[in-house]
Amino acid sequence: MTLRSVLIIAILVLLSAKSFSQQFPQQDLDSVTLTSARIDLPFRENSRTINIITSADIKNSAAVNVADLLQQVAGVDIRRRGTGGSQADLHIRGGGFDQTLLLIDGIKMDDAQTGHHTMNAALPLEVIERIEIVKGPAARVFGQNAFTGAINIVTKRRLKNTVSTNLEGGSFGQLNGNVTVGADLDNSSHIAHFGKVTSEGYRFNSDYDNSNYFLKSVFNKNKQAIEMIATFFERKFGAQNFYTPPSRGFTEYEETQNSLIAFTTTFQHKNLKISPRVYWRRNQDIFLLERDDPNFFRNFHITDKIGTEANASYASKLGVTGFGVDIAKVYLRSNNLGNRNRVMATAFLEHRFQFVDNRLDITPGVAMTYFSDFDFNAFPGLDVGFDISKRFKAYGNIGYTYRIPTYTDLFYSDPATEGNPNLEPEEAFSQEVGLKYFSPKLNASIAVFNREANNLIDYIRPNVTDGIFTATNVREVNTQGVEFDASYNFKLGNYNQTLAFGYAYLDDDIVNQDPNLSRYSLNTLRHQYIIRLSNRVFKNVRANIVYKYAERTNGQTYNVWDASLVVLLKRIEFTITANNIFNADYIEAGFVPMPPSNVLFGLRYSFN
Repeated sequence: MTLRSVLIIAILVLLSAKSFSQQFPQQDLDSVTLTSARIDLPFRENSRTINIITSADIKNSAAVNVADLLQQVAGVDIRRRGTGGSQADLHIRGGGFDQTLLLIDGIKMDDAQTGHHTMNAALPLEVIERIEIVKGPAARVFGQNAFTGAINIVTKRRLKNTVSTNLEGGSFGQLNGNVTVGADLDNSSHIAHFGKVTSEGYRFNSDYDNSNYFLKSVFNKNKQAIEMIATFFERKFGAQNFYTPPSRGFTEYEETQNSLIAFTTTFQHKNLKISPRVYWRRNQDIFLLERDDPNFFRNFHITDKIGTEANASYASKLGVTGFGVDIAKVYLRSNNLGNRNRVMATAFLEHRFQFVDNRLDITPGVAMTYFSDFDFNAFPGLDVGFDISKRFKAYGNIGYTYRIPTYTDLFYSDPATEGNPNLEPEEAFSQEVGLKYFSPKLNASIAVFNREANNLIDYIRPNVTDGIFTATNVREVNTQGVEFDASYNFKLGNYNQTLAFGYAYLDDDIVNQDPNLSRYSLNTLRHQYIIRLSNRVFKNVRANIVYKYAERTNGQTYNVWDASLVVLLKRIEFTITANNIFNADYIEAGFVPMPPSNVLFGLRYSFN
């Protein structure tokens, strides 16, 4: 099927959507207000390409961690290295793993050492209320790391007084367990979670032992509420061929620790809202090239980011103005990268105008950032939306985006890789147009985008048979693509069912660069299909089937089927999750083959 055919079919689906009846209750999306920006907007009113994964979607996903969950979104490319979420790289619309920003309740979780650690901060599914996925240039909203998009994980604000436990066991010696406690008191509320995820591994040196700790508290909630979030995630895993080819014969091993503590409050006075925050994020990484010989080759890095920010909005007759400031300092201590520090200060300003009886919205904005080692930069952008009808919305946006090199890009060194302290920042100008349709029975959207990037950083070697990969600014990369998403709700008997479909097409044109000499640029998803069926078979039985097709620019194609079955018996929930059912042979990242077919059995019990 050609790209033109896909576009025609998608537009016909959108234009015929009004013919569907309105027999179903409103979905969760109707009540979702996007909280990842300074101007709070209902999901229907935003003029960007944004996907929302609700708590109901999470239950119907057949996923057991955030990495597996995000793989079910068209345009998002999660490149995993095995099971359990020990390490996965996050990509949006063909961008690199350093070019997508992850946020927890709006707190930026970027890592100055390397984007490989982005997903170290991913939360357990039990404490997530929803996930907001912003595609396209988002630097004017979030800052420099949102080069191709941003993902905001929104945690549950409170749970009723309850204790729930979950035990799972299955293939490769997987044994998982967690406990989640909720306490809703008179003037405070608390959510605590502890989890353990272990496995013997599905191949040599692929075992892991991961621990998750999460605490969220709201104090003084009846007056001036103060919200605290604290996390600590530890991962210990065999990393066979994560970074080196099988021919080298190394037994790689890695341990990471990621932690966060943050305090946030909100002041509201008439039309003015101000939300100040302080936070401290820390990541620690130990890598051994030979697992049983730490002295052979060892990397040890500790990165601290301490920051404060204040975001505000003011509503007037002229519209809503959003503004804010974010100041942070980064400290790095490393036996390979040296001792480094950086001060970052960003000011944000945007205003949302509405015209034509509020059917037309125009939001210009700019982010201005100062880096102590890369000076001053500005990222302007513009969003425009028009309500064709109550259910149809057309939108478009343009924006400049920017990313300074990580410390790994600048200073890393090993026998096969060399950093480059003379690197220039990455820059891009992006454009996008799209259509959205909303109804209780059918939600659908289509977006076409283009990104013109300069000075993109890749690791280049002088020839295909020998030489060190050296961090280099690629002269120019042009990326074009289209995305289509649709979710259709229908009934079988008395039970609601959902059929979701997503498609993404991507075309990268690396100008004046031999692709055979590149380490990272050639493995993007050219075609990506995702189909998910969530159905209720009986009153207490729910089944979910997920199909994923991928065609990468290096020629690799694969089909993967996942499924889950959930049986509810009052307070007890039995689950069966099957992954890669038909035993597809494929690789998502580097030299690591993904696991063969596997199954996980689970039991959840809630004490109210």
